[in-house]
Amino acid sequence: MDRGKKLTNFYSNKNSKIYMDLKDIVRENALRFLPAKSLFRCFGVCRDWKHLISTPFFAHNQSNSFHSVSGFFYQSQAGVPSFMSLDPVAYGVPDPSLKFLPEPVDIRSSCKGLLCCQGRTGYKAYYICNPVTKQWEKLPKPEADHGSDPAVVLVFEPSLLNFTADYKLVCAFPSELDGYEFEIYSSEKRSWIISREICFSERKLMPKSGIHVNGTVYWQTMGFGITAFDLISERFQLLDSAVGTLGMRNGKLCSAYIHAQNLVVNMLSNTHSNTMQMNSHAKMWEEMQPKIHVDISLPASSNNNASGRYGYGHGGVVFIGGDVVLLSNGNKFYSYDMKKRASKDLGELDIDTKAGIVGYVNSLVEL
Repeated sequence: MDRGKKLTNFYSNKNSKIYMDLKDIVRENALRFLPAKSLFRCFGVCRDWKHLISTPFFAHNQSNSFHSVSGFFYQSQAGVPSFMSLDPVAYGVPDPSLKFLPEPVDIRSSCKGLLCCQGRTGYKAYYICNPVTKQWEKLPKPEADHGSDPAVVLVFEPSLLNFTADYKLVCAFPSELDGYEFEIYSSEKRSWIISREICFSERKLMPKSGIHVNGTVYWQTMGFGITAFDLISERFQLLDSAVGTLGMRNGKLCSAYIHAQNLVVNMLSNTHSNTMQMNSHAKMWEEMQPKIHVDISLPASSNNNASGRYGYGHGGVVFIGGDVVLLSNGNKFYSYDMKKRASKDLGELDIDTKAGIVGYVNSLVEL
């Protein structure tokens, strides 16, 4: 009898998580995995949730936990920034036109919740902002002339140990020595630095094709190639390109296009295959198997390295990141979930075909 009572008392310990209320379980284990717009809707649940979500500590945890592609920023025909949401109920920003910035801007790049824009007046300053919180920073003037359509890539990796958003902005600009040089802005140092590395090549970079994957920035080039720049060693490498739009999947660089109603995805597997010995079977790109049939009528990508990241053209793959693929047929857009094997009609949008379309993560990251 006594043993039974002691056992009952042990399991009724109020400190055990077994006896936590459902709202407390959700608060401690689920909220940080929600997108920003959904979190703002949670303000109405109770005062405790509103207070929690409003703290810098929670914003830090959410930016490290939520990494799903939520939609796309693009430039309209009128030149105004706009946002295309994959799910308007769950994902969104309070001011898609970015009017909170001090001047009209053009969208250049995006990474993990941060957006890089460029002003249209003066020296055309770069701005880094979070469209959700409307926080922004104006970068100092670069040392080099980046041109009217700069090949810039925003690099940001959230860190559990760092509460401030340390990011880099990398620009490949034409060199006077017939090639490309690289200028890098560091938010930690608050300054621009021109790398000593010079890429001597006749290949012309596609400005809006840049993407960052695991410490390396890649740009597609005219003539079916890729220029890679390692941010650690500050060394460049010229790679053979696969057909399609560059993106990232499973932490690796990939290239995707539509062929015969199939989504074809090639993964970068060996960047040194061109230096292997004769008769080596090592391949630089490996095709993902099996092919994915897309139940949408789309034109096939051409073999001219067509990429939606620098103007989506007439159709095909515009963006690929994680399990999300953005497809277009003229001005009509579709999203495709590679995990669920499901497509969604996003409607017809008034988009400037010369402007890029960048993927966006609905994050609370603070600048």
